[in-house]
Amino acid sequence: AEAAAEAAAELSQALARPLSVLQQPDCGRAARLRALEDIRAQLQGRPLPGAVLQEVFAARLLRPLSRCLAGDAAERCRELALELLRHGLSHGERPCEALPVLLPALAQRLCPPQGAEPSEELRLGLVQLLGLLLQRCGASMAPYLGDIARVLQATLLDHYAEVRRESCSCAAACARAMPEHFHMQSESLIKPLMQTISHQHYRVRVDVIQATGAVIQFGNGKSVDDVLSHLAQRLFDEIPKVRHAVTAVIGEWLLHLRDRYSYFHKLIPLLLGSFTDEIPENTKLARTYWEKIGLQWEKENEEDLKDKMDFSVSPSHYPKGETRPGLGCRELVSRNLSKILPGLCHDITDWVEGTRIKASQLLYTLLLHAEDHITQHMELLLRTLYQACSDEESEVVKNSVKAAELIGTFVSPKVSLKLITPAFEQTPKASCVMVLAAVIRGSPKEILQPHVTQLGSTLSQAGVCQRSEEVFYMEQLLYCIQALIEVCQEDCKEISLQLMKVLVTIMAIPSSQDLKEKVEITMSSLAKVQQLESFHCLYKQHIMQLLEWVSVSCEGWTCYSPEVLQFEVISTHSGAVIGEALDDFILVLKTCLQPSRDPQMRLKLFTVLSQLLQKASETINSQG
Repeated sequence: AEAAAEAAAELSQALARPLSVLQQPDCGRAARLRALEDIRAQLQGRPLPGAVLQEVFAARLLRPLSRCLAGDAAERCRELALELLRHGLSHGERPCEALPVLLPALAQRLCPPQGAEPSEELRLGLVQLLGLLLQRCGASMAPYLGDIARVLQATLLDHYAEVRRESCSCAAACARAMPEHFHMQSESLIKPLMQTISHQHYRVRVDVIQATGAVIQFGNGKSVDDVLSHLAQRLFDEIPKVRHAVTAVIGEWLLHLRDRYSYFHKLIPLLLGSFTDEIPENTKLARTYWEKIGLQWEKENEEDLKDKMDFSVSPSHYPKGETRPGLGCRELVSRNLSKILPGLCHDITDWVEGTRIKASQLLYTLLLHAEDHITQHMELLLRTLYQACSDEESEVVKNSVKAAELIGTFVSPKVSLKLITPAFEQTPKASCVMVLAAVIRGSPKEILQPHVTQLGSTLSQAGVCQRSEEVFYMEQLLYCIQALIEVCQEDCKEISLQLMKVLVTIMAIPSSQDLKEKVEITMSSLAKVQQLESFHCLYKQHIMQLLEWVSVSCEGWTCYSPEVLQFEVISTHSGAVIGEALDDFILVLKTCLQPSRDPQMRLKLFTVLSQLLQKASETINSQG
């Protein structure tokens, strides 16, 4: 102790002269600079124990150096004062004793109205000094929280990007250092943070997001509402690290935010939105957090979930390539779905393409979690999917079709078909047919079986299959039939005639060879599931009914009647089978080739007849 006292006395003596120079009111710049350099030489030139440095620093150096930092006109003098203060605070034993003197000096140099430190590097140094104080003094800084908040409100908006970044670190450190006091000031930092969140430098954006995470987690959780839209916007940031930062912050909040239960419905969509990030690392981060969040929620609600944990059965039919989320994750989505869906469905029809794509991806993820809880939201979902499936952006359509397949997987067709088929009674849009096809594709065969007849009748109604010659609409109708055949297999036997009517109708529209080939392939698969050799066998099975169906209105045919083209398909596409229905075939010709009938229509039918006569032995004369 004696040696320490001696060393302190010796150092004080060595500092007496330069310090007295600094105190002189008329001391010039060069003299002040020399005095500060002398002080630096004395402090750094000898190895000093922390206790000695602390004693001299507190008694002799703190005030003059703080004065110099706050008010010296020469930048180099302020710079040296800052360096010496940093030295004293880093190596002294009780840095917190400096707070009453140093914090007002910092505030004076950095806060408006006086805060006019012109040097960028010095402003950065001052904020770094604040960071050092937070690191060394921690909760002891609580009485100065107001000053710190004022400083950060200014420096978070500094023109120099590095000052903003350092200020973000200070804001986070401050939040962590004194959580029990910090909530009183945290709200005052939200506005400057949000003004900086879209800064042009991506590193600043990352730091702001991380600071926002800490400021809200250790501060006032109610600020979540003020920052959510800004964070959501950053999930569209083109820099992966920025999206990574948002994902981490949302994940931390969902695990640790004090009031997280009231924010689940707002935060879950943001975290699940990262499941489809194009960078695997971001996707993995989101999935890891989500798993933890689900497990934590399960633990916290064990009693409530007891029955589900004991009796939960995995669905026998599950989407290929998907792993079923854990119970906690599924429950979290199901319980919050009614609050999430309306906003999400609004986003799927937003005018910004990126928003629509993101929302359609998220819809799929949510429905995969919600499973049969989808049922109570069917009306809103179908309305949204009808609109989304007619989007001009193919990515939105693709995701919406995948989401519609999940309706087939998890919702009873009793419910889904009851809600979908009314759309076919008015003028159905292509998007309605697309949704129905997806629902069929996603359905398990045995559950769809009782509804096969109803589906056959719906699709073969004239208002559905003859409502349009638009190729895109007809393609969707074709995909719908392909889905039925694929899922229901041999069960399609009972609606074979209805399906043939639709396929003939599609083949009869003026369109590309490509569509006609697709129809033929579909006919072949319909024959195959009935153990028939080829689609000609289908014609053999149904030729009489098909001719009867198409010729009901033949007395009123004109060249514009779709039935004329359908009659042509049945006659020319059925090969030898038409020879087995010669009487019916000739009856139609007799009725329609009367001289009084529409000449164009007669010409069309003569063309059909001449086509058949060219290969008579393989067509109308096949029976000899």
